[in-house]
Amino acid sequence: MPLVSIRLPEEVEARLAREAEREQRPKSEIARDAIVDYLQRIELERFIAEIARAASARDTDAVLADVEAALPVDNEALEIGEGVREPSRRYGERSGRTGKRSKRKKR
Repeated sequence: MPLVSIRLPEEVEARLAREAEREQRPKSEIARDAIVDYLQRIELERFIAEIARAASARDTDAVLADVEAALPVDNEALEIGEGVREPSRRYGERSGRTGKRSKRKKR
């Protein structure tokens, strides 16, 4: 695994050290997880922006609705499992549309 060295302000390093102590994990592991989370979030934001640009160029409300339905929702599975909410409609489904859903192949 490549080594990356970074400089942190003293306050940030102190917070990192406290969190590492609380979690009983190395500071490098916490920093690595934070970087991965940041990269996933920024990549998702970039993806959403690209889709929004394409959709606005087509000026189609249905495209925007499909995009919203296709994106993952934070804690959706947990909320469904706890009975807090019902599953959202599947990608490609539109309200008022009838017919059977196509079954996806299991991997």
